[in-house]
Amino acid sequence: MNLNDVISDLKSLLEYERDEGVGGVAVSPEVLAGVGTGASSVVHGGAVAQSIPSQDFGSAQPAKVVPHAEQVPIADDSLSRIAAEVAACSLCPLHGTRTNTVPGQGSPNPEIVFVGEGPGADEDEQGLAFVGKAGHLLTRMIEAMGLTRDDVFICNIVKCRPPENRTPELSEMNACLPYLKRQIGLLQPKVVVALGATALTGLVEMPKGMGITRARGTWLRFAGIDLMPTFHPAYLLRNPNVKKYVWEDLQAVLRRLDKPIPEVKKR
Repeated sequence: MNLNDVISDLKSLLEYERDEGVGGVAVSPEVLAGVGTGASSVVHGGAVAQSIPSQDFGSAQPAKVVPHAEQVPIADDSLSRIAAEVAACSLCPLHGTRTNTVPGQGSPNPEIVFVGEGPGADEDEQGLAFVGKAGHLLTRMIEAMGLTRDDVFICNIVKCRPPENRTPELSEMNACLPYLKRQIGLLQPKVVVALGATALTGLVEMPKGMGITRARGTWLRFAGIDLMPTFHPAYLLRNPNVKKYVWEDLQAVLRRLDKPIPEVKKR
C-alpha cells in the first residue's frame, strides 16, 4: 500500500470516528514514524490498527426528541411562503456566503421526506436539493424503492450552503429548523428519513457517544412522525460496501408504509 492509500484509509477512519462522536485521536510517535514507510496500518486510539472494512451497524437505545420550542402555526402557510421566507432569511451567518437558498423540492403530498445535511456547490448554484453526485445516488436509492423523486420530498437541515461544505454548526441548524418543521407540518409525511449524522443530530437528541452507525436502522420519532436514520449518500460514495445496510433501512421504511419491496437486480 502506498502513502496515498494510507492517507485515504486514515481519512475514512477519521470520518467514521467523527460520525461516532469522537472528538480527538491520540497518535503515538511510533505510528507517526511508520506512516512515511508505506505501512498498511492506520491510527486508531493511539495504537496501530489494520485498515478496517465497512462494518455492520449495531442497534441503538431509544433516543429523545429534540426539545425545540413549537412554532406558532401560520394560518395561510404554504411551501411557497416558506421558500420566500428562506430566500430572505438572515438568521445565521450562512446567508452571507450563499448563492441561492435551497428550501427543498418534491411532492406536496409525500409519504416520505428525506432530510440531509446541507446544500453543496451544485445545490447552491441551482437552488435545488441533492442534485450533485450524492443526489444522483439518492435518486437511485429512491428508484430502488419503486418510487421517483416526484413521489417524495427532499430537503436539508440547513437551507444555505456552509462555506467549503463544512458541517453546519448547531446554532445554524437551530436557526433553520423552524422552516423544516413548518414544511413537515404542511407535508404531513408518514416517515422522515434522516440522511447522515448531521441530519440526525439536528432532528433528534441522541445519547452521548451514539453516532449514526449505531443509530441507523432504529425507528425514532420527530415531531410525532416516524423517523428512520441511515447513512448519507455522500458516505456511500466513499464506502460503497455499506450500501446493503442502507437498503435494509429503506426496506424497513417500505414495510412501515405497507409497500411492496422491489426485487433489486444484481449488476
